[in-house]
Amino acid sequence: MNDVLITGLGVISHLGSGLDAFWQGLSAAQSAPSRVPDPDARMDLPLMYAVPEADLPRGPERYGDLVLGRGSRLAVEAAAQAVADAGLGDVPPHRVAVVIGTGMGDSGLHEEWRTAGRPGPGPWSPVFSVASAVGSWFGAEGANSSVSNACAASGFGLSLAADLIRSGEADVVVAGGAEAYSRVALACFNRLGAIDPERCRPFDRHRKGTLFGEGAGMMVLESAAHARARHAPRSYAKLAGIGWSCDAHHATAPEPTGVQITRAMRQALAEAGAGREEVGCVVPHGTGTELNDTVESQVLNTVLDTGPDRVPLYSLKALLGHTGGAAAALATVAAAQILYRRTVPPNVVTGEQDPECKVFLPTAALPLAGRFALVNAYAFGGNNVSLVLQEAGV
Repeated sequence: MNDVLITGLGVISHLGSGLDAFWQGLSAAQSAPSRVPDPDARMDLPLMYAVPEADLPRGPERYGDLVLGRGSRLAVEAAAQAVADAGLGDVPPHRVAVVIGTGMGDSGLHEEWRTAGRPGPGPWSPVFSVASAVGSWFGAEGANSSVSNACAASGFGLSLAADLIRSGEADVVVAGGAEAYSRVALACFNRLGAIDPERCRPFDRHRKGTLFGEGAGMMVLESAAHARARHAPRSYAKLAGIGWSCDAHHATAPEPTGVQITRAMRQALAEAGAGREEVGCVVPHGTGTELNDTVESQVLNTVLDTGPDRVPLYSLKALLGHTGGAAAALATVAAAQILYRRTVPPNVVTGEQDPECKVFLPTAALPLAGRFALVNAYAFGGNNVSLVLQEAGV
């Protein structure tokens, strides 16, 4: 079976655009949501972690007849960064695939047209065209797939990308996730009563819900053989283990015993050959919703013995908000950087940690103590995925 390496990274988020801005933002551990500048966002708490205006890509606006919305433009920008970072040269187009996870696609574009009217006549543009946009930009003639199972979308997408490489269907996959501002997404969280009125506060005793964020995290995945043959300039990490499960407990609420997320974590760790003492960091799903944080904390203690000073968690959503279908991809970019730099960044300080969430959230940077990092992503309908990354030199 081909090893799957991450050889390029690209990212755009609330912290800005580019890998350096992302790591600097993680290291600073400070951010705050803002009110969305949309007069049609008529809801109680129209707050989100937005990409700064100066960092929003202005294009491309279309490919051929396909009009691109904000989600596609974020994805193309992050993909361009990842491809440049990987130093990719000429790859036969039929050996390149694209897999993008997104919960909302370009729905924001359709919302604009519904409110203000379409700017002119032209062909219909589908909502879920993000993978096609990235594939068109790169000239990828392999599989171009959008995965859209809510907040775990890009985790499942990265899993599918790895399968394309392991099965020999592709040598290179441009993969990740993208999510942009959408009234539908904000309205969904508002109607569920799952919006925190202050900020996203995972594992905080006084958390009231999550807050939506936007951004894109993209990776170049390659077979180890292909990376060696082209003398890739670097490899950030190996995607070494994948675990899927579905509890189908409730349309929106997590299964309270954590049986199925336990299964996904253990499956990913077993596939990677990672003993619990070798896991140096966890990037949890950690949404800031009451039950999700409690259940995930309990399962992490069971699977990894993550008690108060054991395995550090890096709570990314406390900094970026809940980026929906892009969340797992952005978490994987963070985990790959943690492994590559051998450093766990400081967490955003919690007001008071929930005593039911017995996990280690260091507020100062720590040297990474293990060879593996675990990333978790969960979604509506009980779609659960865990990914294990391994330091690339092993």
